[in-house]
Amino acid sequence: MKLNLIAFICLITLFTNCNDASDISDDILNYREEWHLVETNGGVAGITNEFELNTIIWEFDGTNNTLTINNQNTDDTKEDCLATGTYTYVEEEIGGYLYLTINGTEYGLVTFTSVGDFTLDGTQLSTGSVSDGFIYDFKRILIQVD
Repeated sequence: MKLNLIAFICLITLFTNCNDASDISDDILNYREEWHLVETNGGVAGITNEFELNTIIWEFDGTNNTLTINNQNTDDTKEDCLATGTYTYVEEEIGGYLYLTINGTEYGLVTFTSVGDFTLDGTQLSTGSVSDGFIYDFKRILIQVD
């Protein structure tokens, strides 16, 4: 027996008086994703830098292919990738791997390491390995919106 989504949700919420689809629309929560840069490592010297949450936030807009960065890092000795601003981006799948290009410059291989994390590996480009690149580790934070 197949149940449509509304019937299934109403069945599960039987004791909350769910009568139709309009009853559940108020219960749906909306979120936006923020990607917080938490660590960078690499370069010729193999330096590792850590950042507190909310220091460097990336927000991707897949509809407009824009990336908005809010970079509040004040320590110029720490590699933090890009300054505050809005950039265009493209995700390209090449040879089964996903690469991120920002404002026309490829920044590296994208790997989702868990549900809430991704790594941007600047040592691995679609054209080959780079010995002095940086690896950027991001943690996803969901922000509830109205």
